[in-house]
Amino acid sequence: MSRPQLAEARRVRAVELFEDGVPNAEIARAVGVCAESVRRWRRVWEEGGASALRRRSATGRPPKLDDAQVETVRAALEQGAQAHGFEADLWTLERVGAVVERVMGVALARASVWRLLTGRLGWSLQRPERRAVERDESEIARWIAHEWPRIKKGP
Repeated sequence: MSRPQLAEARRVRAVELFEDGVPNAEIARAVGVCAESVRRWRRVWEEGGASALRRRSATGRPPKLDDAQVETVRAALEQGAQAHGFEADLWTLERVGAVVERVMGVALARASVWRLLTGRLGWSLQRPERRAVERDESEIARWIAHEWPRIKKGP
């Protein structure tokens, strides 16, 4: 259940308890919110009924990409960066923005690309591990097993 859905479920439960005449403090404990929230909800409920406590749709500018377009972008990104002509198989905000523009014909700002990746696609920031090419794991293990104890022991 998403956070907005959980919040609405709490308010719906609170309305049921309002109708049963349960005191605000008990409702707050039952639904897991502070008493002030319950007082505010009760005021809204008394003025507008249960429908006044329902979740409202988001306001503001609609997203530039609908759900079907987001899934098209997901499929394109899952092919990897090299499939789109980039040298390394790493995604940056600029690269993702370029792919979105190429695939969907929609230019997005860096912040919008970030919201697309983290909010709508559920991706998270991943940084590649930096390791020296010359790194020799067996030599490191030998040094830790033999040299480090000798150094730690001291003269």
